[in-house]
Amino acid sequence: REQARQLVIDLETRGKQAFPIFLSILRETGHDDLADMLDEGCGSPISPPVDLRPVQLELPGERRDKSVSTAERLSIPVQAESQRFQMPPAPAHGKDCPGALREWPFSSDPCGHCLIFNNVNFSRDSDLSARAGSDIDCEKLEKRFKSLCFHVRTLRNLKAQEIDLELRKLARLDHSTLDCCLVVILSHGCQTSHIQFPGGIYGTDGKTIPIEKIVNYFNGSQCPSLRGKPKLFFIQACGGEQKDQGFEVGCESPQDETCRGSVESDAIPFQAPSGSVDEPDAVASLPTPGDILVSYSTFPGFVSWRDKVSGSWYVETLDDVLEHYARSEDLLTMLLRVSDIVSTKGKYKQIPGCFNFLRKKFFFLCK
Repeated sequence: REQARQLVIDLETRGKQAFPIFLSILRETGHDDLADMLDEGCGSPISPPVDLRPVQLELPGERRDKSVSTAERLSIPVQAESQRFQMPPAPAHGKDCPGALREWPFSSDPCGHCLIFNNVNFSRDSDLSARAGSDIDCEKLEKRFKSLCFHVRTLRNLKAQEIDLELRKLARLDHSTLDCCLVVILSHGCQTSHIQFPGGIYGTDGKTIPIEKIVNYFNGSQCPSLRGKPKLFFIQACGGEQKDQGFEVGCESPQDETCRGSVESDAIPFQAPSGSVDEPDAVASLPTPGDILVSYSTFPGFVSWRDKVSGSWYVETLDDVLEHYARSEDLLTMLLRVSDIVSTKGKYKQIPGCFNFLRKKFFFLCK
């Protein structure tokens, strides 16, 4: 009874007209006892029933169909259960959710082969200068990738044909018990006509190898034992001869090597064959380069800077980022850090980038 009284007080607080209507609804639906209790609890006489029948309005000019009853006019169609609106199911979570980011489950030790090409000295007739500071890069990457559980092999001062042969030998190895493969190229580079991956690198004899040729040795059709496994390529070489002066940025610190004149570029001018033009960046008839990532030290067409004392900006930064973040971050996140750091260096500007066709997150194994 006390609860009924409180309900009545609430109803009257909300509006005096609501209470009589509520009582009438209770009586018409056969709840006379409840209506009497509420009316009595309020301490007021029983309210007379309120006529709740709908009133049919006729708009001016409207023709009323006399054969249709009021009940039929006011009836509301009831939808079948299968036709009623239903909330969409909540999005799935976990591995079964379409588009959910996954990681490669690395378990092998070593996790894969790492082949480093370090071209420092070039033949005289190639017109290519010695790459002072490249040995510094090579030593850093050897130590770094060994610590990341790779079987590291380094080859120094190879001609273009020798580089090509070693790449094909690596692609023909049985990688079925390994988790990935990694190739590093430290050399002079140039801009080339391309179909898939831009740029090319020089052998010590001054002959070029297109990056796309290097990469395609390891695609799904050429290297079956690496199908569905990540193939990583790190290229420290110029993508062309353009020098990016960027915005008006001076030397940002006393350590800026550009200001001391000790920085060189790995650029060689690009001369396209007569009558040739760049092809589209994708050709449907070529094998899809799945699970491949190519990290370039610079934007295609631009120079890549290398310090004679401390090595190239790209490798120095890459090694430092791997040291600090390889245990906690995936490769793409770390490459963003590399791009950001390198882009702030020097009088002339440089920004690394990558062509990424990985399907999953790549985390290095750390010893």
